[in-house]
Amino acid sequence: MPPADFLRDYWQKRPLLVRNAFAGYRSPIEPGDLAGLACEDGVLARIVRHDRQRDAWTLETGPFPEEKFPGMPDHDWTLLVQDVDKWDPDIAALLEHFGFLPRWRLDDIMVSFAAPGGSVGAHVDQYDVFLLQAHGHRRWQIDAGANPPTDFRDDVELKLLRRFHPSHDWVLGPGDMLYLPPGVPHHGVAEDACLTFSVGMRAPSSAELLGDYVDHVLAAADDSTRYQDPDLALPDDPARIDAAALDRVRQALDRLRTDPAALGDWFGRFITTYRNAVEVAPAPDLPTPAETGQALAAGLVLHRHPYSRMAWHGDGADTQLFANGEAWHLPQADARCLANARVLDAATVGALSPAGRACLDDLVQAGHFLLSGDGD
Repeated sequence: MPPADFLRDYWQKRPLLVRNAFAGYRSPIEPGDLAGLACEDGVLARIVRHDRQRDAWTLETGPFPEEKFPGMPDHDWTLLVQDVDKWDPDIAALLEHFGFLPRWRLDDIMVSFAAPGGSVGAHVDQYDVFLLQAHGHRRWQIDAGANPPTDFRDDVELKLLRRFHPSHDWVLGPGDMLYLPPGVPHHGVAEDACLTFSVGMRAPSSAELLGDYVDHVLAAADDSTRYQDPDLALPDDPARIDAAALDRVRQALDRLRTDPAALGDWFGRFITTYRNAVEVAPAPDLPTPAETGQALAAGLVLHRHPYSRMAWHGDGADTQLFANGEAWHLPQADARCLANARVLDAATVGALSPAGRACLDDLVQAGHFLLSGDGD
């Protein structure tokens, strides 16, 4: 269906099962690759086991020792690894199929391997997710009813639903995909050894937004701006907080409100700050701007660091480029180019304005773009 129809009829409204969304799909990674990645430092990995007889669930967090996986049982466990798109370019390429969504809303691709019977239990997510079956078969049950129960069990460390009443039941094979909006209870169980790719969205809570925004506003607040009451009248009771006092409180808080441009500056920094502990850092033997230009002229290209998260905001001369919480004022064409570029060659860099090239030099020096040749 046209993406506009999906956004109108399904996005954050109701689930959608898409058979053969990726017809003939073959997973670019094997379970052994995922297990190896789960042993690397800096990788967010978990193992969930289910004891069916006792209905007991256990959670282990990685990184795991290499000898962990050969001794694992042949059933009832799941390995989940976050941010696999940052480590494998073939996995990252899947994100290009979701270009009908704002890129800054895309969070990561989590890959899970499940032995037969493996599951993470019935649960509910507060963000949109696309569940692509990459290998094997997984049975998905969902509760698409109105106001489903969402209270959690208190006997497990996972947030599992106490009650789950499925309204739909499907088995997904390679290439099938299930879209779930926020708040839809679901339960997936491996029919055989399988790999599932979860394309998740970033959806900060109101509390998270407010907390960061308040910190941002307070950092720039003028301490001389205070509660004032030049219109103070004789109180009928000196212990009473009256309506006039609350109006003055509102006025004091209103002085902290920022204009739309300042709001955009804060949100751009906030939404491009990556939630993972992994940080973009300069590469060893960092080239100078002159050396970068020479390398591009010789045929090398600049590749975006996989953990570099970019967006832009504004119009005309007021446009800002954001990269992992930092901001640059640029002409809009430059901001759009750099925010969307995964690879930059000499011709693309040559089309940038002087301000755009200066910004690119900063980005290279910070590690957001790295020089490489074909096949690197």
